[in-house]
Amino acid sequence: MPPFGESNPFSNGFHHDSHSNVVTIDVGGQIFQTTKQTLSSAGPKSLLSKISSSDRSIPFIDRDPELFSILLSLLRTGNLPSKAKAFDIQDLIFEAQFYGIESILVNSQSNPSQIDAFNLEKSLILPLNGRDSPSAISTTLFGSLHVAHGSKVTSFDWSLRRKSTILTQFTAIDSLLALSPAVAAAGATDFSGLQIIDLNNGIVKESLDWVNVTKSGSTVQAIGASDEHLFTSFESSRRNSSCIMIYDLNDSLRPAYKIGHYEIFGADLDSAIPATKLQWITSHNLLMASGSHSGPAGVSGNIKFWDIRSGNVAWELKEKTDCFSDIAVSDPLSAIFKVGINSGETYYADLRYIQAENSWTCLGDPRKGSSGKKGGLGSKVETHGSQVVCGKGGNLELWSEVLLVGSLRAGEKGLLQERVFRKNMMGRAKDMGGNRITNLRFGGNKLFVTRKDQQCVEVWM
Repeated sequence: MPPFGESNPFSNGFHHDSHSNVVTIDVGGQIFQTTKQTLSSAGPKSLLSKISSSDRSIPFIDRDPELFSILLSLLRTGNLPSKAKAFDIQDLIFEAQFYGIESILVNSQSNPSQIDAFNLEKSLILPLNGRDSPSAISTTLFGSLHVAHGSKVTSFDWSLRRKSTILTQFTAIDSLLALSPAVAAAGATDFSGLQIIDLNNGIVKESLDWVNVTKSGSTVQAIGASDEHLFTSFESSRRNSSCIMIYDLNDSLRPAYKIGHYEIFGADLDSAIPATKLQWITSHNLLMASGSHSGPAGVSGNIKFWDIRSGNVAWELKEKTDCFSDIAVSDPLSAIFKVGINSGETYYADLRYIQAENSWTCLGDPRKGSSGKKGGLGSKVETHGSQVVCGKGGNLELWSEVLLVGSLRAGEKGLLQERVFRKNMMGRAKDMGGNRITNLRFGGNKLFVTRKDQQCVEVWM
């Protein structure tokens, strides 16, 4: 029997008066009444929108009325009702797909603005096939997840119910960036070239490379993106030169610019440190590129903010005393955050007043910064909205800005607004500890966490 059939338009089926705003629908023998505006909010391609604009009689839709009730409430309010928790999310997905409103369901379930970092708890474990631990993870805006482990990439859809795994040409993947739920950019430090991978079919759509002066292969050190561009940090296979290539996402990945091309001269290793993290800063139209290396004098590095149009460095921070273990930029806070590799402490630099020297303010105990014991080695930092999450060892800590009214401090540019951050531990006591955290990434309304020597991904929500 087809999902909907026709009968007398005056029967207890679907009926609406062309002069009335009220629409009556019979779903699985149960009568529902709503407005044309509510049905139209489903989108022009949805079945319900077509019903709202049609003068034809479609008296009966042969679907589950309880599930329809949930989806109708979603259209009315933009949110799922509390009774939706009694239903399996996969059933709701299938039903939303039938009516053509899955995107609305995705938005209601995975809206990044709905994250309450204070209440995040470890709620789900996503197992991975094989014995390789995750080396890189990437997410989409509404919570799709891609995980690189060994030579494989495992993808989870936004509901985390549908899972697929593909085999890549890499022996191991070190950099991974989701360009869409079905396409990712991947690179490795021991395999030349950047690959654009179709994750649905497990095929390489395109391979991109940087032809350096030595004509040797170029390995990928980091990947980033803005709405318009894909950024890739390359290092020559001989490890004597590096650059950042910028590709046009709206023009078939045509190479648009090349910035930060450096060559090593003699023993001066600092002259060509490749960027191992790239992040676009929308509010400043700048690309943050950071990299470090370990030498006889300890770990040193630099953080550069590139104006990609001019190819010039707008700001540069040189790291000598307590170099970063990891870096993250927060647009809403207009600040850059790092975890010191020696101290393990969290620092921030205000992008509104950034200077070449003495830009960092310690959020914890600044006296630990000179210990030199690498207490922060391997630590991770990630930002979401006005909160900063750090993975230190096996624990997660949350830093939130406390807004102060009228509090000022002296600075080189006059009186500056005082900024105070407060530390909180995340999750329940039983969730803390464990193996060292290796990856942190927000996606949708969830935080994804991986740990050393574990073949799974933790989902905090």
